Amino acid sequence: MKIRGEVADADAVVIVAWAAPGRIAMLCAEAAELDACGMAFDFSVLKRELDSVLDELDHRNLNETPPFDLVNPSSEHIARMVFEALQARLPDAHLRYVEAWESPDAWATYTPD
Repeated sequence: MKIRGEVADADAVVIVAWAAPGRIAMLCAEAAELDACGMAFDFSVLKRELDSVLDELDHRNLNETPPFDLVNPSSEHIARMVFEALQARLPDAHLRYVEAWESPDAWATYTPD
């Protein structure tokens, strides 16, 4: 695949949201500008890192899995844990928030502000 198109203004703010299909979380990051290919972030990197963080929780007893062996594994705490883990893995990405979903109509959003 060849990527074409014009690069956005350097002053543009680009918001990227990535929801992991079949998973319980979504992340949102922003960039001040697009790269030379016209992308704010490489979705494959966002997907890989989000999947890696979620894999640490998948099919586990959360009450026995750090940090939830010390705090309640609520959606609020899960969203915060995922945000902090992604922030460490993606230091150049300006993460805005992470959502942790319990069901199609119940979720918690963590933002550091």
